[in-house]
Amino acid sequence: MTKRKASLILLSAVSGAWLLAPFVALGDASLDSPLRQDVSAKDQARVASVIRPTQDFSRAEPFEAMAGGAGTSRAAVNGNAFSQFSANITFAEQEQFKLGNALFTKLWVASPSSTQASDGLGPLYNARACQSCHIKDGRGHPPEGLADRTSMFLRLARPARTPAEQAALDRHEALNFPDPAYGEQLQDLAVPGLAAEGEMQIAYDEQPVTLGDGTVVSLRKPKYSVSDLAYGPLSPDTTLSPRVAPPMLGMGLIEAIPDTEILAHADPDDRNGDGISGKAAVVRDHLSGKLSLGRFGWKAQNATVRDQTAAAFAGDMGLSTPDRLTPYGDCTANQPACLSLPTGVQARLGDSEAPDPVMDLVTFYSKNLAVPMRRNVDDAQVLRGKQQFYASGCASCHVPKFVTRRGTDNLAQAFQLIWPYSDFLLHDMGEGLADGQAVGLATGTEWRTQPLWGIGLTQTVNGHSFFLHDGRARNLTEAILWHGGEATRARDAFAALPADDRKALLTFLESL
Repeated sequence: MTKRKASLILLSAVSGAWLLAPFVALGDASLDSPLRQDVSAKDQARVASVIRPTQDFSRAEPFEAMAGGAGTSRAAVNGNAFSQFSANITFAEQEQFKLGNALFTKLWVASPSSTQASDGLGPLYNARACQSCHIKDGRGHPPEGLADRTSMFLRLARPARTPAEQAALDRHEALNFPDPAYGEQLQDLAVPGLAAEGEMQIAYDEQPVTLGDGTVVSLRKPKYSVSDLAYGPLSPDTTLSPRVAPPMLGMGLIEAIPDTEILAHADPDDRNGDGISGKAAVVRDHLSGKLSLGRFGWKAQNATVRDQTAAAFAGDMGLSTPDRLTPYGDCTANQPACLSLPTGVQARLGDSEAPDPVMDLVTFYSKNLAVPMRRNVDDAQVLRGKQQFYASGCASCHVPKFVTRRGTDNLAQAFQLIWPYSDFLLHDMGEGLADGQAVGLATGTEWRTQPLWGIGLTQTVNGHSFFLHDGRARNLTEAILWHGGEATRARDAFAALPADDRKALLTFLESL
């Protein structure tokens, strides 16, 4: 399908009245208007109509199967379902995508090395390649008793201790503060001759939950600690936040959603009294320094795909980029042995270990990983489950659809009707899921609503069904039952459903 044809389909499919978004100020920057600036008033009305929640569950909505708009992948459903390029990029762009893929899967090595274009790893790190965490561009997993902890790690952070540190938080110049000895995350791997920082330990307690029809579901509550600390104790006020690598689907489309459409769902003071008070994450763009809407990461701590990519290069692999000139990665001043080792910076290649061509190509690759086509959208059981999803209140946070903005850097993401099932806002999920770690405006109980597109293919692509930020949920039922805080009503509504309706709702999720 051509871009022009896709746009014409969208315009012919929508009509109605624009719903005014509230005026929202972001720190010292604000939106000039609650309305989109990229489309005409007529098109605003059409967009508002097409993204309005459906009330007809007798059949699929127009273009519902095309979850990623014209870029949706129609490839066979198999283990490579998350690794396809957007169907609407050009032939020349496909070459960029493949080069980016090669760099995404590339194994980096320690310095010095004869392969100078591939050295600079660490000295402390969690993975040697992007693909090691984002397995087949999909979801990471907890170790489950195995030695493989590559796709899960512990974020380390402490709160402000001084007025100056608090002022840095208030100005959005810092998200939080690292542990003095171990930095921003625990690195369980190190280059030869250097001790790794320690090893994450997980202990689970099983907690039974009885549903409305008497069905008993066991939830496992994790407790995290660190063993074999090599550089002294953690600071007493350092918190541990476990994170599994999230799937990479549709990131360029997420970046292309207009701020106004995300902010339209924000209700930080719960003025409508529905118990849901999503709030926007406000972060500093790492390149421009401007305040931006955070929309990537478990706590929406990054504003752009490039920001997210640079953070992963630095924190996960210890590689410096033009955006983050940190050749020693997350090494701290209390780790002099780490800081004494050689880096991979090559003067002839620039002042970073992963210079602009690497960053540009990996960012392009990440932006153009296609969302798979939905399955069985007209199936009676799927439609029944979709109705229960809406009726239970799930769609209040897992907002089904958006229309991306015009004028994107790449036409492949421009003016597309997409179905991510997220509002990309921060929500209090209750003490059950709390990590106690503040990240910018996100408190220790708040998380970004995770997109649901592709969730039904997790088992197919990644060979497991572990969900939530730390993979504690072993299936979708457990994931829903862990919801608390603002999601309590939706969770309780699911728990109260008859078995057949619960199964239908799960069947709907599996179709995404």
